[in-house]
Amino acid sequence: MEQKSKKLFDQFLFFLKSEQYVSLHTLKAYTLDLNEFLDFVSKKPKDIDNLDIRSFLASLHHRKLKKSSISRKLATIRSFFKYLHREGYVKKNPAKLVSSPKVPRELPRFLSVDEVFSLMETPAGDTFKPTRDKAILELLYSSGLRVSELTSLDMSDLDFKESLIRVKGKGRKERIIPVGSKAMEALQNYLPERMSQKKTTAALFINNRGSRLTQRSVRRVLSHYCRMIKIKGNLSPHGLRHTFATHLLHEGADLRAIQELLGHSSLSTTQKYTHVDIKHLSEVYDKAHPFAKDDE
Repeated sequence: MEQKSKKLFDQFLFFLKSEQYVSLHTLKAYTLDLNEFLDFVSKKPKDIDNLDIRSFLASLHHRKLKKSSISRKLATIRSFFKYLHREGYVKKNPAKLVSSPKVPRELPRFLSVDEVFSLMETPAGDTFKPTRDKAILELLYSSGLRVSELTSLDMSDLDFKESLIRVKGKGRKERIIPVGSKAMEALQNYLPERMSQKKTTAALFINNRGSRLTQRSVRRVLSHYCRMIKIKGNLSPHGLRHTFATHLLHEGADLRAIQELLGHSSLSTTQKYTHVDIKHLSEVYDKAHPFAKDDE
């Protein structure tokens, strides 16, 4: 990468971090994608056109990358040139002329109510690890948190009196959301064990060394208990978030209320997290529509 490109590259990453407040995971993905693209084209950004971008995407197809990965890389390139255009470094955004590959929408794995009950009952014992793990599982399902939001929770974010938590979402947007009684009970059982550990952090969820629990550790916790009850498929913390939204929707919750709970900026994003099957739709129709009932 030549010097001018490197400078603009660094400025863009700084913009993402300081103004867009993207996560470290997102920042790493942008860095890898842009490095790959700029090394491929070997041109100054002002000289790059839509044909260069198409050529790059063609190389990705040739390597048999998934359409979702190619689409993500194109989104990164678009964001980069959008920033450069806004700042006056390029006259137009060449990525606007490149269409994204059609990615089949895959609904995340979600659990049935019975599976959720089994999962929540699996952590056994009143020592540090099982009480912590149960609190993690209950809170993920009770409040539909992103795993990044869960691991960033501090002790001060809990309001036991009102059964509320303050959550720091994407872009550092804060929201206050309710916590169910089962999750509050699990948290109350966990806190004495947490306070007994050697701790050097204000974090709510910590490891046995007293440090803030990582997202990877939370994923391992969930995978461990899913294996114990033989849940099929690879359920991620995002799967519990999807389960939360789906169960609320099935019980008649308003989609906009779910949007607020999940912390989505648009309703279309919320719809991707919900799954209503034909059987449920048929039941709702049969109960609600006047013409759905047979004449007596």
